[in-house]
Amino acid sequence: MSIWIKTAGILGSLLIILTSVSYFSADGKWGSIFAILALIITLLKQIIAFIGFLTGAIKLFVVLIFVALLLGVGLMILRTRKDKIKAE
Repeated sequence: MSIWIKTAGILGSLLIILTSVSYFSADGKWGSIFAILALIITLLKQIIAFIGFLTGAIKLFVVLIFVALLLGVGLMILRTRKDKIKAE
């Protein structure tokens, strides 16, 4: 995991803690800004996780297609060999 993602997670946690302090209430200007920043950081973390999931799913799909292709070629070779033996 890259350092900026970890930093964003730590900063997001700190912002959530700061927004819970009464001085930075959601009614104030800074409290609202910190709350919005915390939500944006959380959204970015979720998007990154989703992209990681999609990448893993695509990799699995490519591997399964490759295995199916190898099995198809193997079956064609066996079928050709069987037909050749029958012809003789």
